[in-house]
Amino acid sequence: MRSSDLCTSTVVRSPTRAGGKHYAWFVLGLLCLVYVLNFLDRQLLSILAKPIQDDLGVSDGELGRLGGLYFALFYCILGIPVAWLADRGNRVRVLAVSCALFSAATVACGLSASYGQLAASRMAVGIGEAGGVPPSYSILSDYFPPHRRGVALGLFNLGPPLGQALGVAFGAKIAAAYDWRLAFVLLGAAGVIAAGAVWAFVREPRRGAAEAQEAGSDGIAPAEAGPMPTFGSTLKMFATEPTLMLVALAAGATQFVTYATLGFTTLFLMREKGMTLDQVAVWYALVLGIGVSAGIYCSGRLIDRHGAARPQTFGTMPGFALLVAVPFFIGFVHAPTWPVAMAFLIVPTFLNYFYLTPAVTLVQNSVAPRQRTLAGAVLLLIMNLVGLGLGPTWLGMASDWFKASHPANSLQLAFYTLVPFYLLAIALHFALGRSLKRNQLT
Repeated sequence: MRSSDLCTSTVVRSPTRAGGKHYAWFVLGLLCLVYVLNFLDRQLLSILAKPIQDDLGVSDGELGRLGGLYFALFYCILGIPVAWLADRGNRVRVLAVSCALFSAATVACGLSASYGQLAASRMAVGIGEAGGVPPSYSILSDYFPPHRRGVALGLFNLGPPLGQALGVAFGAKIAAAYDWRLAFVLLGAAGVIAAGAVWAFVREPRRGAAEAQEAGSDGIAPAEAGPMPTFGSTLKMFATEPTLMLVALAAGATQFVTYATLGFTTLFLMREKGMTLDQVAVWYALVLGIGVSAGIYCSGRLIDRHGAARPQTFGTMPGFALLVAVPFFIGFVHAPTWPVAMAFLIVPTFLNYFYLTPAVTLVQNSVAPRQRTLAGAVLLLIMNLVGLGLGPTWLGMASDWFKASHPANSLQLAFYTLVPFYLLAIALHFALGRSLKRNQLT
């Protein structure tokens, strides 16, 4: 693939000229499918943790680094040059190539014969997935106007919960019936097909087309004056604008909890609560699929309804949601049996994800159209380095540390250490709400 191919743009004038509103929803659905596969792959590692540990002799700490630090370093850092390329070229082709890369690396995970090979494959997955989300945010923001963007991005952000739920159901069933390696191979093959569909059927929208259409023009977005934004200028914007930095840090603190929990819940339920893979494939998949999807969708609807009149909602709504979630999370960790644990887990699974759509929508609405991909990449860089990179790594290390004195419930004790990070995320979201309210009054 030549780099010039990625920078060649086949541009349509507006979402309407691209084939009508129905086509915009088709694009949303296809991009959401890629996001589902993206998260399905991430979820497989945690769902198949027990058979992987049994086969390759992996410790909790090593497992945490596989799903956390090793993956996040490549995923977050390489997201910046990929976003730079997407902001200057064809975002659809960048997305398609990235999907093909992480799918091939997923197949390699299933073929790994040692921890070192699996670690290298997970790093390669991170390289491929780096080009997935920021271009998608930007593409969808040019297909949907600001007053519909919260719903559109909220539906797109159903990709993680759907991927998580399908990862649980698909991965656990395949591993229980056949082998954990086959699950990775089948998922990788599906991703290659999805990459071809994106390349063939999604058309590159003109940057700023949604704003131009909403303003009542002919749908042709005027060229923005000034130089193209750079990573340095975008990072400086986050560093100097308190609202942008607060939303990134608040999302990162929340993801510290959510990614750590996702990375080890299946292992915790199986090892310390007595759950089987077949039970995980049904009950945990239902909790994830329904709870997270409902949380993301409801938060998108609430933001579209209240965000314009009360901007502080972008911070206070996730803050209150996390505050309510804390006692139920403690109940989940403390529960004596897995059915009781599942009952408690429903509430934090629903409320923990009220942060994602407000964070993405706020950043996309706060920057110029030509800066959306880089701004999305910087947001992901900050919140994923903190959350994805450190959350699972911390929990795995804590479990290894507690194992010496409490071998029967080391993960339970490690899960308790996430409560202070819950409180930090709550404080940062309320600080974001105050900052947004001050900006509204000035």
